Amino acid sequence: MIQWYPGHMAKTKKEIQKNLKLVDIVLELLDARIPISSENPMINEILKNKPRLILLTKSTMSDPIDNAKWVSYFKKLKIQVLLVDSISKYNVSNIVKQCKIILKDKLEKEKNKGMKERPIRAMIVGIPNVGKSTLINSLVNKRITAVANKPGVTRINQWVRINKDLELLDTPGVLWPKFENKGIARKLLLTGAIKDTAVSDSELGLYFLDFLKLYYPALLEQRYDVKTSMSNDLILEHIARNRGYFTTDKIFTDRAIETLIADFRNERLGRISLDKTEDNEQLV
Repeated sequence: MIQWYPGHMAKTKKEIQKNLKLVDIVLELLDARIPISSENPMINEILKNKPRLILLTKSTMSDPIDNAKWVSYFKKLKIQVLLVDSISKYNVSNIVKQCKIILKDKLEKEKNKGMKERPIRAMIVGIPNVGKSTLINSLVNKRITAVANKPGVTRINQWVRINKDLELLDTPGVLWPKFENKGIARKLLLTGAIKDTAVSDSELGLYFLDFLKLYYPALLEQRYDVKTSMSNDLILEHIARNRGYFTTDKIFTDRAIETLIADFRNERLGRISLDKTEDNEQLV
């Protein structure tokens, strides 16, 4: 069991609950590589019947075949979903359009009452490092919020005026208090949602190698010139030797693991999804 609940996250939960009445809709950001593992169960509990649009972020890093499966999965659950990527701006311009579709009845009622047209007020929520700040900067076409490829950068709630159609309430990333499912915890570690110090690199690296052998053997073989029939220890030794991570009396496999994880996070391995729709009921 991994426990990871910095004090500001408990405060964030209370702030989300308090500010929910101020917004028309919630934009829930999930990492397209781990749509289920990055879904905070506390968010569902807090949001209840509030209109919601799920944005699957970093979708140009995830497996395109799995992207299509996850969109279909959420639509079957009657949940509105949009694949987005803030760096390439893929589908970013369609976020406001999708919000207007979801809020059509409410906006029409306001118009019929003679109320002046106003921007949609949305709250943006998600776990750390899911890409909230990057998305906001992409929406406004300039850097107005701090961005880093690590958890815990946004620490306060802040309103951001996107344009005449949308105002966003940005919130810090919030995790749940503990991860009893080891598979979910590992996937959050691999994508950088939890700080790397939360578990040993060795355990994480061996888990990831087993995953690659099962789902992406060709990517593993092409990147490191190895065979998936080799043991994990041999693969790591091979990577270490090829990268020069050795001395006359020692091979630094820990650095090979760091390379493996960094290559995944920087998309040098290819487009990979860690969550699979066929495993969504019991992720391992």
